[in-house]
Formats: sequence, structure tokens, C-alpha cells
Amino acid sequence: MDPQILNKFYSCNIESILTGCITAWYDNCSASDRKALQRVVRTAQYIAGAKMPSRTSTPGGSACPASSMDVLVHNRINVLNGTMVKIQCIFTSCYKVDVNKFAMNWTYQENTNETEEMFMTYKKGMMPMRTDRFSDRVQFVGNLEKNDLSITLSDVQLSDEGVYNCYVRNPPDRIQGHGIINMFVVTELPPPRDSTIAVAIGASVGGALALLILSMVVVKCIRRHKKQELISDEQKMEEEGKLDAEGGTEEGTK
Repeated sequence: MDPQILNKFYSCNIESILTGCITAWYDNCSASDRKALQRVVRTAQYIAGAKMPSRTSTPGGSACPASSMDVLVHNRINVLNGTMVKIQCIFTSCYKVDVNKFAMNWTYQENTNETEEMFMTYKKGMMPMRTDRFSDRVQFVGNLEKNDLSITLSDVQLSDEGVYNCYVRNPPDRIQGHGIINMFVVTELPPPRDSTIAVAIGASVGGALALLILSMVVVKCIRRHKKQELISDEQKMEEEGKLDAEGGTEEGTK
């Protein structure tokens, strides 16, 4: 879906709910409450692929948590050998990026116990580092203005499988953001799942439930009908009893 449409939906619906009477209640929120609120904004930003207004301060305010940095990545990706893959890394911060202070590193390690190997860094400009492992197969495709630090890796090889780390530092944020991506290289993609069985099972279960509900309705209708017949019979018996009693009274009077 078009990011502009998602952005408008967020602004018109979600943001209006999040900011309802915000000046009255925000100052009483705890740090965990504010982080939860900002987490909603970050998730919306990740889905829409566009930067959303931060909610770490009230309108006109300047409060910002010391640990406002967050890094959004896909924790696990499967890549077909010989293809190109985009490794995504998006960070969120309530502070605007200062290119003179901002810093980031991309590193690789065969597993979490191995030494990390840096292959891209940013210091007043993005600088890919030529390594024996990746050579010139890594390209920066992100956009710093949108807090996007994504890269592409072309001609993926089996030896590229491992852990990719995206480190971000955006002063005055005090913490360093860290995203971890586990990439697995496969020689063939798994076959698409055959949904025929699932559809058949779903249809069977749905049919059984429909039949069960129909049976319950029919039984309830029959019981109600029998109850009405029973009540009618009782009423008739009462009326006949009254008539007999009235007849006996008249004969006694005579």
C-alpha cells in the first residue's frame, strides 16, 4: 500500500487517539508508559515506511527519554544463493540526526561467538570498507534523512551466512542502538505451501459447525413447539375443568 495513504491513516486515526487531551495526562505518565507510547509510533513508522512525529514529549515540550533509541530489523532472513538481498535497518530517535555527531557501523560475524568484522561505517559520510569477504558486493541503499541505514548484498554466497549487526549512535541519545540480523543462505527456496488441504479442512470444520448450529436451532425450535403444545393442552384442560365445574353448579342450583 502507498506509504502516503498509510501516513494519512495514521495521522487521522491512530495519532488523533494517541494525542487526545495529551497536555492533560502526558506529564503524569511514567517512563515505561512513555516508552510504550513511543513503541506504537515506532511500529507505525516501520509499517508505513515513513517517519512519524515522535511522542516522547508533549506539544511544545522538550522532554525526551535518555534511552529513546530503537533499531528495527528483521531478526531472521532466508536468502537464495546467488541472488541479491536487502538487509534492512531503520532506527528511531526523538533527536534529529546531526551528521557531525552521528555514527553507525555494519559488522559481520560467522556466529555470535566469533569476532565481528566491520564492512561499513559512517563518520560524516557513509564509507563502505572493502573486505576480502564481501569485496564490492555491499551497497548502501538507505536514506539518513529517513533514519534508514539499509544495505544490499549482491551475489550472495554460502559463506555469507551469519550474523549481521547494525550499530547506531545518535547523540545526544546516551545509548547505542543495536539491531541483529541472522541471515541463512539456502540453495533452493522451500516449495510454496499447498493450501488445498487447509482449505478442505477449513471447509469441513466450517460445514460441521454450521450443521451443529443448525441442529441446535432445530432442536430448540422443536422443544419450543412441544412446550407450546403442552401449554395449549394444559389450558384446554383447565377450560374444560372450569366448564364442568360450572355445569355441576348449575345442576345443583336446579
